Amino acid sequence: MKAVAVSQRVEVLVDRNERRDALDQDLPLLLCAAGFLAFPAPNCLSANGAEGRAGAATLRQWLAALAPKAVVLSGGDDIGVHDDRDRTEIALLEYASEHGLPALGICRGMQVMGKWGGVDTKLAPGHVRVRHEITGAISGSVNSYHSLALASCPADFDVIAISGDGEIEAIRHRTMRWEGWMWHPEREPAFDPRDIDGVRVLFDGPSG
Repeated sequence: MKAVAVSQRVEVLVDRNERRDALDQDLPLLLCAAGFLAFPAPNCLSANGAEGRAGAATLRQWLAALAPKAVVLSGGDDIGVHDDRDRTEIALLEYASEHGLPALGICRGMQVMGKWGGVDTKLAPGHVRVRHEITGAISGSVNSYHSLALASCPADFDVIAISGDGEIEAIRHRTMRWEGWMWHPEREPAFDPRDIDGVRVLFDGPSG
């Protein structure tokens, strides 16, 4: 299986004075179903994240050692809540851009792609803990857990799915193999073949 670098959320345990990285166990399983092996990216290795730790590696060194075939930006946490995660995910996108790697942004991850592309987010009422239909190049029923949506389509991307109320639900870069999905494919009770095939085609290209 091919290695994929996957970003993680940050959890702060005040009573233990700990900052922990965390990843939904179903996301590596989804990637495995598509033929890829997830390697969680440590947020402590992002720029300035390891200050004061003698001999600490950098995220760039970690990526060079891993040599991932693709990058996934996972969901959870709003942008701006944890600076180390924000830096990690922008660094992952920069690495993917420099090395011509595919990238998938899930929910928050799509919003980070939008930020990377120069657009802001806005409130999206009625999109938290619901299911709804999307239409476009990607269509069907999806889950929805986000309170924010992209305010507009970022530069060099196309909108490939919208919700019934007109919010941007998926984007695709025009020249790089990058996509953003606002739903959580890993949170489905049974993984949707549409999402598994979507990951496989995005990362490996169409078969045949």
